[in-house]
Amino acid sequence: MTTTNPNDEWEHRRQELRLKTPPEQTHRLFHLLHPKQFNRSFLDQMCELTTDIRTLAKSPAGLASLQRLLHHRRAMLYFTQPSTRTFLSFNNACHILGMRTSEIRDSSTSSEVKGETMEDSIRTFSSYVDVIVMRNWQKGLAEKAAALMDTISRPIPIINAGSGKDQHPTQALLDIYTLERSLAHRGGIDGKVIGMMGDLARGRTVRSLAYLMKNYRDVHLVFISPSSFAIGDDIVAHLDEHHIRHTSTTKLNQVLGDLDAIYLTRIQAEHDVADESKDIDLDQFSIRKQHLTRMKEDAVIMHPLPRGSELSPEIDNDPRAKYWRQERNGMWMRAAVLTRIFGAEPTLYELAK
Repeated sequence: MTTTNPNDEWEHRRQELRLKTPPEQTHRLFHLLHPKQFNRSFLDQMCELTTDIRTLAKSPAGLASLQRLLHHRRAMLYFTQPSTRTFLSFNNACHILGMRTSEIRDSSTSSEVKGETMEDSIRTFSSYVDVIVMRNWQKGLAEKAAALMDTISRPIPIINAGSGKDQHPTQALLDIYTLERSLAHRGGIDGKVIGMMGDLARGRTVRSLAYLMKNYRDVHLVFISPSSFAIGDDIVAHLDEHHIRHTSTTKLNQVLGDLDAIYLTRIQAEHDVADESKDIDLDQFSIRKQHLTRMKEDAVIMHPLPRGSELSPEIDNDPRAKYWRQERNGMWMRAAVLTRIFGAEPTLYELAK
């Protein structure tokens, strides 16, 4: 059996990258707020751009070139909701591209504690930086900030890095990238059966990913959850509108063998109003080592992290477990998002030559 040397593969990609010209942008991007903004052409281009940035970064010279790409830009990371992966991946994506960053991670350390409105805070940030990346407990706050930006003389882009229980569009982009790469040997996402399991009512990552499925052909979504945390009616209506096949069940074992990919989420007890989560049997919505024998040999296991007991560490080394790769993909996809927002793709491909 012949194996491919990863170093040879990256060198081949570097040679291809040197010959590339920027693809024609069929989808301009200023604010990034909601998965509804994305079409298939945009998703395919973003996946390609992400791989190109990763390819360039594989060599010291390429990484040094990337750090000149947006060295004249500044970003505000306005994260007033707790975050590890999203914050760090955006922060490091900025650094890969040479951007300087400022941050607020607790509204009690800003003038909001003195009564300053969100609008005035955002307007203040826009005086100092070139893009604001926002994560907040409140649904729709990024859209509100973007609407404000569109009324001022020096508008800057707003990126939604997670809004309450509603949407997480950059997570959806990195999830698409991970799925496409993990299923590439079988033609990508088109025609696949994809399970989504856990707290589907309050999990913004699955909500955002479900929105994007309208861009892929013959996908079948299988929602697996406690009945009290079933996928929202708005998502169901969206899937029906776009003729996307979907089914729901509370029985993982009945569908596990049919899945080409399964996307787990934890039960989000921090959103409980009256201890809704306490009586749920989490074992019914978990993946353990014994489940692996029932899954397809090339199935994909994903999780946005952080995980709870629903995903056993004993399967971390199984080749089907893609969640650590998924996490790293977030940094590269967010670097691609910033590159696209600032229209820097022509410069990127010049740097690669």
